[in-house]
Amino acid sequence: MDTSQIITILQAVIGILVCVMFVLIAVYFLISRKKENDDSKMENEFIVEDKKKTETVSVGDFGKFQGVLTRESVFDFMEFDEIVDNMIIRKNRSQYVMVLSCSGVNYDLMSQAEKYAVEEGFVQFLNTLRFPIQLYVQSRTLNLKDIIASYKERVENITNDISKLDSKLAQAKQTGNKAMLEKLEFEKRRKNSVLEYGQNITDYVERLSSNKNILQQKTYIVLSYYTVEIGGNVENYSKEELNSICFSELYTRSQNVISSLGNSQVTARILNSEELAELLFIAYNRDDEELVQINKMLDVQYDSLYSTGKDVLEKRQEKLDQEINIAAIDLTTDSILKADKKKQEEDKLNEQNKKKAIKEKALNILSEYEEQLDPRVFELASQEISKTAPEENKSSESATSKTSTGKTARTFSARRVIKRKTETED
Repeated sequence: MDTSQIITILQAVIGILVCVMFVLIAVYFLISRKKENDDSKMENEFIVEDKKKTETVSVGDFGKFQGVLTRESVFDFMEFDEIVDNMIIRKNRSQYVMVLSCSGVNYDLMSQAEKYAVEEGFVQFLNTLRFPIQLYVQSRTLNLKDIIASYKERVENITNDISKLDSKLAQAKQTGNKAMLEKLEFEKRRKNSVLEYGQNITDYVERLSSNKNILQQKTYIVLSYYTVEIGGNVENYSKEELNSICFSELYTRSQNVISSLGNSQVTARILNSEELAELLFIAYNRDDEELVQINKMLDVQYDSLYSTGKDVLEKRQEKLDQEINIAAIDLTTDSILKADKKKQEEDKLNEQNKKKAIKEKALNILSEYEEQLDPRVFELASQEISKTAPEENKSSESATSKTSTGKTARTFSARRVIKRKTETED
């Protein structure tokens, strides 16, 4: 095979390869074009479907993160209806919740005997439970701003006291009263020591507040009461009646828990409505608890346009204090009357014993002179002594009666004074 034939064969092969290459390029363009058409068609179908879905969504479906959240959907998410009378109302008034805040004990610093006592007290608390409870622990970032403000206010008050002492010292130096001068100097030294200590504490707490990792752990006991426990047809009760019944039951249970926890040296108290709101706010907004604080909102009177009454616990406490004052006044008056009556009886008995002793003494003296006196004179004198004693007793009885009348009048006057003084203090 000569060279010309080889060149011819190579040209034919190259021509075939070029043709195949053009065919592949044409196929590639056809496939890519078809794919673009399919993608655009699918996108148009999705847009049409989304428009149809948007048009068919009803108002009730909003709140399920498909549009604007409604009030009902927010309450469904929060799982409680409202906070009334220190209670959380849930599930369309079928469940009422009251929360107790518990204080901790320094268990690790106790002796072994004290630890055993705390453990036994907690076991007794668990054994006395006749209803279910829940334990809830919430960690909060410790806010030291209020504490620092309180410390600074106290330091400022001490500074003002020292300035007042300086003016008094100047007056004492002018008058030359050495005793007063020594007393004021001692008081000033003491105030200066307290001031220095207060400033050091304030500086230390301010440095401590720069650390953002300080957490405060609080423990709560959650008590629940269901309206089905009332029995009967609950629909016959109004909202106020249901609130009152459930409050009474939860308050009784809370007091039982508080008294039982005392055996383990744990003190507890019922959270009021504002504290319940703060508890729920922090539970739902852990990241914003430092930015938005319920107590700060109350301080700036964000609810000043609302007319709010006293807390139900405060009302009941005032009523209880009033009943205690009335009972104390009655008890004091009764004790005064009984003491006065007893004193009258003692005075009367002493008066009778005195007259009797006088009569006996007179008869003894008369008997000593019996030999020197005429028998008839002795007899008449004895009769005269016997006659005189009853009359004197009568006069003493009348005097005692007048005295007792005056004392009784003074007793009732004292009762009025005590009552008036108590009312004035209230």
